[in-house]
Amino acid sequence: MPELRTAVGAVLDWPVGHAAAAVVGPEGVRATAGETDRVFALASVTKPLAAYAVLVAVEEGAVEWDTPAGPEGSTVRHLAAHCSGLSFSDGAVQAAPGTRRIYSNVGFEVLGETVADAAGMPFAHYLHEAVLAPLGMTDTTLEGSPAADGVSTVADLARFATELQAPTLVHPDTLTEATTVAFPGLDGILPGYGRQRPNDWGLGFEIRNGKSPHWTGGGSSPRTFGHFGQSGTFLWVDPDAGAACVVLTDRDFAPWAVETWPGYTDGVLAAL
Repeated sequence: MPELRTAVGAVLDWPVGHAAAAVVGPEGVRATAGETDRVFALASVTKPLAAYAVLVAVEEGAVEWDTPAGPEGSTVRHLAAHCSGLSFSDGAVQAAPGTRRIYSNVGFEVLGETVADAAGMPFAHYLHEAVLAPLGMTDTTLEGSPAADGVSTVADLARFATELQAPTLVHPDTLTEATTVAFPGLDGILPGYGRQRPNDWGLGFEIRNGKSPHWTGGGSSPRTFGHFGQSGTFLWVDPDAGAACVVLTDRDFAPWAVETWPGYTDGVLAAL
C-alpha cells in the first residue's frame, strides 16, 4: 500500500529530533517509518500498558473492579477511569468518587500499588510478567510510575496495538468493557485540549467520542480509543477503520503537536 507508506512516512518531516511510527491491523504491521527499534520515553502512553496489566489482574482475580482503592468510596474502577476524585499529582481529594473526570497521575500510582499489593510483587514486575513478556515486548520497561515512566519502541508498541485489536491475554469482552465509556456524562479537562463536555474515558483508555478539539483526526470514529503523552507520543486504535497507529518522538507535546497530529491521523485514515 504505497499510499499508506507515504502517509505514515510524513512523520519524518515533523519538527522533532527523532520520530518513528507504525500503522497496525489485527493481523500485524502494515507500514512503518523511522527507527522502529529506537527507545523513546512514553510519558502517559505508559497508562494503557499499565491498564492492560490491570485487566489481566482482574481476570486472574487478584483484584476486582469494585475493590476499594484510593479515597473513601473509590474503587479500582474509579481509579482506572480517572474519577476517583484524586488530583493530578499531589494526592489531594478534589471531588467525591464518580462525580468528576479528574485526570490523575497519582490515581494511576495508587492503582499500581493496589495491584502490586494484591499480587505480592512490584507493579513493574507484574506488568512485565502479565503483558510485556507474553507479547515479546523486550525493549519496553517501566522505570518508575505506572502513570508516566515507561520506555518503549515503535516495534514493541506495534505488538501491543495488535493485541488491542485481537486480544490474546484477556477475553475480548474484558477489553470491550475497558474501551467503553465508564461513568458516562462526566465533564473534565483533557490535558492540552481544555474542558470537554463530556470528557469520556474507559478503564485506562481515553475514548474520542465527540471531543473537540482533540489529538486524533477529524475523520477518527467516535469509538477510537488510546492515549497521548507529554513526551510527544501517541497510540490510537480506531475499530471502525480496523487499524491502529503508534507514533513516538523525542520532542515534548506543545502547539506543534496540536497543529500536526490531527492532520497526520486523517492522512493515515484516508490511506487506509
